[in-house]
Amino acid sequence: MSPDHERAIREDFDSLVNLEPAELKAWLKRPESQRVGMVRRGETESVGRQSARRILSIRATPIDDLTDADYAHMKKVIGYCRRHLAQRPAAERLGGDITNTRWRWSLMNWGHDPLRGRRET
Repeated sequence: MSPDHERAIREDFDSLVNLEPAELKAWLKRPESQRVGMVRRGETESVGRQSARRILSIRATPIDDLTDADYAHMKKVIGYCRRHLAQRPAAERLGGDITNTRWRWSLMNWGHDPLRGRRET
């Protein structure tokens, strides 16, 4: 992967993952975090919560030490967030409150709080 491609992935990832590591850790302790997401057969934790833990690991890793697997996960996070954001609940389009929705909670498990929008990088 070229340095330009890696930089583009990091920029997209950084703009979408708008929860700081401490906020994401605190979110994972909340019961709402555990109420959403797909749990694979034989596992006890949702894919989104597993992703959050991987996001925390990536955030703690110096840029020069990121692996191809880290970049692959960053791309997965970008894709999930973009798809999920495009599926905003109808209530939100009508000005409804999304604070306590499964839609928002799921996104938060992937590091994005839609009440904040995107981060500036």
